[in-house]
This record gives sequence, C-alpha cells and structure tokens, in this order.
Amino acid sequence: MLVIVLENAPPRLRGRLAIWLVEVRAGVYVGDLSRRVREMIWSQIEQGIEEGNAVMVWSTNTESGFDFLTLGPNRRLPVELDGLKLVAFHPPPPDASVEAG
Repeated sequence: MLVIVLENAPPRLRGRLAIWLVEVRAGVYVGDLSRRVREMIWSQIEQGIEEGNAVMVWSTNTESGFDFLTLGPNRRLPVELDGLKLVAFHPPPPDASVEAG
C-alpha cells in the first residue's frame, strides 16, 4: 500500500500522480505499486513540487509496518529513535500580535 499527500502542489504534478494512483481526496493519492515505481514517483514529486510539500507512506517490513518520506516546508519533521521513525513538531512561528511582557 502506498499513500501520498500533497499540499500546494502544481496541477501538472497532481495530474501526473493521477496516472499512477487513485486520488481519493484532493491531494491524497493511494495505490499498490512496486518499489521501483514508488521511487520513480517520488523523483517526479521532487522535481515538480515547487513551493508545496509532500509526504509519502508505504507498507514495508519494519517494526511499525510502514516507512515514510517528507519533502518541502512543514512543521512535522521525521525523527528516527531506536529504529522507529517518529514525527517531531517544529515550534509554531511566534505570533506577531502577542507582545513580549
């Protein structure tokens, strides 16, 4: 199983992914493809994402049963801890409307 989620992606990239995967919601693609095709699709995402961001999750033989890659600006950061891939959050940007006091 393969799941890709795109945010702020150009329409041409979304159309390219729709050739290989089913778009079940806006920007959410699902399929069951080989490792070779998955790597080719990720390469296409890297080349075409522009200012957007992406995450790709696939089933694999790990302790958690899946692995994932991320690309582009996002508050979530993949972190490996004791062989498990987890997600850490960057702190939110400071709110300009709150005064230091």
